[in-house]
Amino acid sequence: MYNEDYTSEPKENKPIIAICYDFDKTLSPDDMQAQGYIQSINYEIEDFWAESNKLAADNEMDQNLAYMYLMSKKSRGKFVFTKEKLKEYGSKVKLFPGVNTWFDRINAYGTAKNVIIEHYIISSGLKEMIEGTEVADKFKKIYASAFYFDDDNVAVWPAQAVNYTNKTQFLFRIEKGVLDVNDQKVNAHFKPDQYRVPFRNMIYIGDSDTDIPCMKLVNINGGHSIGVYNADTQDKSKVFRMLDENRIKYFAPADYTENSELEILIKRIIDRTVSNEIIENIHFKCRAEKIGETKNISQEEQDKESLIDNLEDSMSFFNTHSVIAQLSKIDTWTIEQKTKLVKTALNNRQVTYILRDKDVKEFYEHICKDFNTDEAESVKKILNS
Repeated sequence: MYNEDYTSEPKENKPIIAICYDFDKTLSPDDMQAQGYIQSINYEIEDFWAESNKLAADNEMDQNLAYMYLMSKKSRGKFVFTKEKLKEYGSKVKLFPGVNTWFDRINAYGTAKNVIIEHYIISSGLKEMIEGTEVADKFKKIYASAFYFDDDNVAVWPAQAVNYTNKTQFLFRIEKGVLDVNDQKVNAHFKPDQYRVPFRNMIYIGDSDTDIPCMKLVNINGGHSIGVYNADTQDKSKVFRMLDENRIKYFAPADYTENSELEILIKRIIDRTVSNEIIENIHFKCRAEKIGETKNISQEEQDKESLIDNLEDSMSFFNTHSVIAQLSKIDTWTIEQKTKLVKTALNNRQVTYILRDKDVKEFYEHICKDFNTDEAESVKKILNS
């Protein structure tokens, strides 16, 4: 049983497009820890990451847990490692051009197209630092590594470690609207038309290998993955490789200003999604109609209809004989089914040509017995000719 204490997000009456972002080097030009925190503990940036990675390697430790441990340890004697202090460092994090106005612009475009745009962070960086940035309130949910804080608001233990592989779980949460990280309903079965944000309506924006599992998952399920690169350095080596390996569909500079290449691309994806959802709705309407009209029909009768359809569509003698063999096992037929069968015998030349073959003849003799329509009489004439 699933815990009902958690509240899932409701499915809206219009399409939702979820734009999911990595943070470091996707929305910000550098690692968030390297924009004030590392300097404050008297470390060179390269030395801090080298020590953190060595700690992870020597102890078979998750790299994210290693940097979180090191951040906490190295702050001792320098400042109290609180949530407020981390948010303060987050407020100093530099963002790429246009990020501060990006979300409102994209939301407005979505509103004009009658779709809902939601923004999510899925990052191995620190949630508390991201919450200190000027754009923190623009996100529906921030999924990132985080600390557990004691009653004095001091970080004492990791609460969440987000690495490149477990990032994908949050995409499934977004898909189903099960956003709380402890809500087990994420494992519940959902029918295709019940997804709050189907993968085809997801856009993932990232910059490096840590984003690849999410990019691939979104890609193979009909969504859109975008690799971004720093416009100042013009280093496209990572996005070129991800494109070659089919990890991403598109790449663009990490420029979020109005009318930038990235903004134009996102708007085109929104346009395409709007059109695609119209077609998807027709598909689900057709499925609902089929379910509604067949719910009172037994599986046996549905199987009969399927066999008749197979015979009607048969395009080879081998397949026709195979279908006839299955039809011959059935004893009772409705008038409507007999009518379809005799029409098939006259209209499908594959069937007509072999009507006098022993198995086909015996079957149609049974069907046409005491069946006195014009089509049945025509079939009888062929059988007796």
